[in-house]
Amino acid sequence: MSDRSMILALSCPDRPGIVSAVSSLLFEAGCNILDAQQFDDTETGRFFMRVVFCRLDHAKSEADVAASIEDLAKKLEMTFTLRQSSVRKRVMLLVSKFDHCLADLLYRWRIGELPMEVTAIVCNHSREHLVSSDIGDLPFYHLPITKQTKMEQEARIWELVQETNTELVVLARYMQILSDGFSAKLSGRCINIHHSFLPGFKGAKPYHQAHERGVKLIGATAHYVTSDLDEGPIIEQDVERITHRDTPDDLVRKGRDIERRVLASAVRHHLEDRVMLNGRKTVVFIG
Repeated sequence: MSDRSMILALSCPDRPGIVSAVSSLLFEAGCNILDAQQFDDTETGRFFMRVVFCRLDHAKSEADVAASIEDLAKKLEMTFTLRQSSVRKRVMLLVSKFDHCLADLLYRWRIGELPMEVTAIVCNHSREHLVSSDIGDLPFYHLPITKQTKMEQEARIWELVQETNTELVVLARYMQILSDGFSAKLSGRCINIHHSFLPGFKGAKPYHQAHERGVKLIGATAHYVTSDLDEGPIIEQDVERITHRDTPDDLVRKGRDIERRVLASAVRHHLEDRVMLNGRKTVVFIG
């Protein structure tokens, strides 16, 4: 993608002429549309669109293009984001003892698959527990937590989010429930991964519980964090078939693989401005 390309993601009440208005605005500003996707939710009456475009040599300045989009947004009651595609979002990774998702995200980041800047790694256990992750020189913060210190620990994480200008927080198997207040502060910019079975098994050793019930499918769900535990707007899901020959260890192994790829996919969608909230659901424009 060109260094001069930009990504516009928008939503507004549906009405005739939105696509024409957006494309005409970009044409008149001297821009060329490289990719465009749209969705009209007939149930909610809202329209969603993601446009990737580049400014040509004779184009208006970036500021003028943004001002034109702002004017259109007022007319169409539109909410939107606009950014240069070359600018990487700043991401903080939270983790507990199980670091397979963290290790996978760092690997994908190092090879250029995930276009992000890692601002910090926060763990409620010491660094020695993260045996699989190549943390290197990345900022690492050991912030232990107890029932008595939960509010203080979350306050410190929030301070780090602000100090590092973090735009996205990823719970890479961070095994702590965020408080309602903290979840509200991170609304729309905190992604979690959890195992999702039918039926759902809560508590300790969910894969062992699934084995005892003879499940035929296991899966994982990546979603935005809300005050409703594991019930936020869903970004990505995947499943894998299980047979009677699979042991609890097999389920754990397969579950780790699903969790890794589902979380990585959800994070990538967010980094590329492909996810838009639609009430309790999401619109995800897959590339």
